[in-house]
Amino acid sequence: MRTDDWITQLSQLQQRKESCVMLTLIEHHGSTPRNSGCKMLVTADNQYFTLGGGNLEFQATAIAREMIQQGAQESRVERFNLGARLGQCCGGVATVLLEPLCQQQPHVVVYGAGHVGRALVAILSTLPCRISWVDSRASEFPASVSPEINCLVDEDPAETVQQMPANSYFIVLTHDHQLDLALSEKILKRNDFSYFGLIGSETKRKRFDYRLAGKGISEESLARMRCPVGLPDVKGKLPAEIAVAIAGEFIAAYSTAGQGR
Repeated sequence: MRTDDWITQLSQLQQRKESCVMLTLIEHHGSTPRNSGCKMLVTADNQYFTLGGGNLEFQATAIAREMIQQGAQESRVERFNLGARLGQCCGGVATVLLEPLCQQQPHVVVYGAGHVGRALVAILSTLPCRISWVDSRASEFPASVSPEINCLVDEDPAETVQQMPANSYFIVLTHDHQLDLALSEKILKRNDFSYFGLIGSETKRKRFDYRLAGKGISEESLARMRCPVGLPDVKGKLPAEIAVAIAGEFIAAYSTAGQGR
């Protein structure tokens, strides 16, 4: 592995605002899969480069992902006995430094690229979060979008709900009430989200509660749906005003989640 390989990959992760842990084999004694100095990058869903494979890499990767899940900000050092602890035949000892280099950031999923969606994403793009922006209409997205925003065009946006990571923040702002209903059902049935906001009125809320209950959604799950979405004290019907109210509620939600971590 060339030195610039992991630097380039780390830069790409940082541009995408994706949390990662860098693992470095800082010391080895006896027979080990790789020599000191080798590095590996681990994210919640992927890993780049290698410490040599086997149980050493498996265990180190598991520790790294636990650090990401917990939002760890302090480095830690782990010592692995390749004979006794990991069941490997090398018989050596490896010491690994694990450094969280990208602070964990919330993943927010915005459904709808209409006026409110565009105004909201413009605000969210200035915040420390990762953004997936979904619509069935490619023409609705701006001609130029920041490269760290993941724009998804799908004829059936509801089918993308299962592709999103656990603990995502879902905000539904589409032009179609039937699509809103389908998205709401998919999100609520996952029940592993950190936040779910749905644009609409109190009347829409009552109608959706009734229809979603008929689809087997429990009262407890329905109570987690924020509809009307947005801080109630922020008034106004302009797209920018609605976007500010929604962004404020989103910030409050992820700030509270971070304090409880």
